[in-house]
Amino acid sequence: MGKPTGFLEIERHDRGYDKVDARLKTWKEFVKPLPLPEVGQQAARCMDCGIPFCHQGCPVNNQIPDFNNLVYRDQWKTALENLQSTNNFPEFTGRVCPAPCETSCTLNIDDNPVTIKTIECQIVDRGWDENWIVPQMSPRGTGKRVAVIGSGPAGLACAQQLARAGHAPTVFEKSDRIGGLLRYGIPDFKMEKPLIDRRIAQMEGEGVIFRAGFEVGVTVSVQRLLDDYDVLVMAGGAEAPRDLEVPGRELDGVHYAMDFLTQQNKRNAGDVEAVAAPDGAISAKGKHVIVIGGGDTGSDCIGTSNRQGAASVTQLEIMPQPPERENKQLTWPDWPLKLRTSSSQEEGCERDFAVATKQCVGKDGKVTGLECMRLEWVSEGGRMQMREVAGSAFTLKADLVLLAMGFVGPRQAGLVESGGVELDPRGNVKATVADYQTSVRNIFSCGDMRRGQSLVVWAIREGRQCARAVDEHLMGASKLPR
Repeated sequence: MGKPTGFLEIERHDRGYDKVDARLKTWKEFVKPLPLPEVGQQAARCMDCGIPFCHQGCPVNNQIPDFNNLVYRDQWKTALENLQSTNNFPEFTGRVCPAPCETSCTLNIDDNPVTIKTIECQIVDRGWDENWIVPQMSPRGTGKRVAVIGSGPAGLACAQQLARAGHAPTVFEKSDRIGGLLRYGIPDFKMEKPLIDRRIAQMEGEGVIFRAGFEVGVTVSVQRLLDDYDVLVMAGGAEAPRDLEVPGRELDGVHYAMDFLTQQNKRNAGDVEAVAAPDGAISAKGKHVIVIGGGDTGSDCIGTSNRQGAASVTQLEIMPQPPERENKQLTWPDWPLKLRTSSSQEEGCERDFAVATKQCVGKDGKVTGLECMRLEWVSEGGRMQMREVAGSAFTLKADLVLLAMGFVGPRQAGLVESGGVELDPRGNVKATVADYQTSVRNIFSCGDMRRGQSLVVWAIREGRQCARAVDEHLMGASKLPR
């Protein structure tokens, strides 16, 4: 544990942000790291709580009290070794994870959890700065080849674990660069892309082969990969977006959020000629933007729109506004439903709750507004049902509408269809967490393609567990951690 009385003597202090005016002028990260001595002080707040509920909150099973204690005692390199024993990419989760571990922290009972996410991020960032992070080579090879389809966090974690077990994994990515959702779904101001590039270099040093621009099921067939590789892992993510089925959806200016975010990330990468959609580039500059959807993707659209110079940004959420504070007696240590305000929302947007979009209206084929209705949520038979409030119709001005309503599962065309794998009732690839095997021999699946839309940290967990399952399948036993 850290300092026995640390939580009594030291106040919680987390990383700060650059001022809004400054950060809106750049696409760089704007979080200010804490000085290392202060990180040690924050780690000292980790108390001897008996049962570390933070373990329950962390999907990758980070040994949180252990690395907190090591940071407090200034044993940073050992803390890094501990952290990387459970999490392949702490620099990703330390930036984009919502930190369910902090929600589960015993000190969160009075809203002062240990700054676990900050400590995790600064452990790994110091590891890179000190050149402590190097390829971890397997002492011997197995001669087994594995094709991993998808280079998001699940595919990358799976491939890295397989390489460390001595196998020869090849990662296939349909986009022009490796990284999947990390590369083209998360804005640069939340996570800069050189973080991905240095991990790829480490993985190449460990023996992982990367093939960008290969869409399995289109560029190369599933059967060809099964002929050439011992095992195939489907880790392609949940990429089918939920659509807005209302009149006027076809108007110019109504786009999926991921199309908007991907284009901007490509611009930031210098792909000026590659960003134009079939109907032209998507830009929020000088426009009244409406973001439909209140989750992380919607928040990313807000931050991106403001940096592009939007005239105004409005975010609509179909659910009612949650309470500002949760009832800890009912929710802790589980993830609570409460009102959260992201850094992007703080940068400027109007938020409206319990709103349904009824129609997109336009002129000359271009969207000019949204017709909306107020909703009320009532309990019927133990379930919440929404009803439109009579006489509550209103219209919002809109030049750009971004659909950020989540994802319904993996895309069916291409990989899933040609693989012939069985799907679950929700349309995801059917496989259990016991062995991650699909209905087709020698084909495994993990990440959002298997579990549905989820968090980066859950994708890393599933990639690691799938790698162990593949290793057991190939070798009869595995020493990889689960």
